[in-house]
Amino acid sequence: MIKRIDHPRWRDRNKIQTEPVVELRGVSFAYDDRTVLTDIQLEIYPHDFYGIIGPNGSGKSTLLKLMLGLVTPDAGEVLLWGKPLTENTNRARVGYVPQKATAFNASFPATVAEVVATGRIGRRGLFARPNPQDREIVADCLERVGMADFAHRHIGQLSGGQQQRVFIAQALAGEPELLLLDEPTVGVDSEQQSLFYDLMTHLNHDLGLTIVMVSHDIGVVTERVNKLACVNGRLFYHGEVSLFKDRQTEILSRLYGQVVEVVYHHH
Repeated sequence: MIKRIDHPRWRDRNKIQTEPVVELRGVSFAYDDRTVLTDIQLEIYPHDFYGIIGPNGSGKSTLLKLMLGLVTPDAGEVLLWGKPLTENTNRARVGYVPQKATAFNASFPATVAEVVATGRIGRRGLFARPNPQDREIVADCLERVGMADFAHRHIGQLSGGQQQRVFIAQALAGEPELLLLDEPTVGVDSEQQSLFYDLMTHLNHDLGLTIVMVSHDIGVVTERVNKLACVNGRLFYHGEVSLFKDRQTEILSRLYGQVVEVVYHHH
């Protein structure tokens, strides 16, 4: 069950904003001598739910790492809220759920609430003790993702889908305005995937959270997001999903180098 909670901390997220949240200007990147991305021009605006698709090794995850500042472009620049990433002091406004977060070490000695509480570090500092507001936010985030009843459960005792929701709560605990997710539904069964996408829709529509998500499941993503980037070393398409669907056979054939059949899932 996904909880819909109106909280004062989230109410101003729906104000009209026209400045891009993320902007990549002519970004290129290589690992050693292997070029991964070339001349990426991309803008992501407030309240977008942006999907990123492409073949394995196409640079999708690297694109997220560039947005996070985990890697530095060889050419071009990355801006968050209009400022170059090197100068940006508001990285606490960004939440991140990395790839394979669900493949968590089952022996990790922490409860669900303790894991989610680590999401507050960007707001209160590494060594600050949790205060009542921190505990309230942790409880609120667990309630929001439907995991409040598991707060004192050992993280390793949860299923992959449950762990996934805990890591989303951990990212939300930092009160982000931008949420980045890398292949969040890998290894999660279809029922949990449906719950996950319902949660993302709630966060995007009801809270105004800007979401960028890397995924391999074209059929599901194109039914849920409002904008799409097709990446394979360079951008083959970026923009509204409705316009993508008008040309999807052509775009996907160029993206993957072969004809791709898209299977859509009803929800």
